[in-house]
Amino acid sequence: MITLPSLDPRAPLVLDTRELSRRPGSQREVTRTVPAPADLGIEVLAVPEGSPVDLDLRLEAVMEGVLVTGTARTVLAGECVRCLEPITDPDVVEVDARFQELFVYDDDARRGEPDPDDGTRSMEGDLLDLEPVLRDAVVLGLPFQPLCREDCPGLCVECGARLADDPDHHHDEPIDPRWQALTTLRPDGD
Repeated sequence: MITLPSLDPRAPLVLDTRELSRRPGSQREVTRTVPAPADLGIEVLAVPEGSPVDLDLRLEAVMEGVLVTGTARTVLAGECVRCLEPITDPDVVEVDARFQELFVYDDDARRGEPDPDDGTRSMEGDLLDLEPVLRDAVVLGLPFQPLCREDCPGLCVECGARLADDPDHHHDEPIDPRWQALTTLRPDGD
């Protein structure tokens, strides 16, 4: 019985390694621009779906499989976690993620029956899927709490005003509710 691969060789992040002929030491350089997959990022900072991702890859045949070393460059869109304004700082919105991953040949994977939790990625025939590797490299490289600028003051906790727009913003001290009734006894009402 012949098993057909579940990977689509026409998918942008699926690479065909037939040129390497499973000869250890053979290698190939690949440069391509692919559309970003869905949900590539975190809630407040992500690569917009379909936006270009530039890949520079080196595929090397080794005894166990194919070693993929590469760089992914793309632009992020998101908002500051303090003030919720769009982030425009090039140091934050431009990501340059490096990765290296070994994809083991599927016949080696069947022989040793690797544990799916051990982090080993296997090939399907001569095809390998780069999307999980790209996702790991980009998401792990994102700042946990992206800011529009290093000293962003955020929003007022009482009224939600953007503090960068009004640096002198303040509220009067709240009156203790137990003494609230006494304010009516003041002649000026203050």
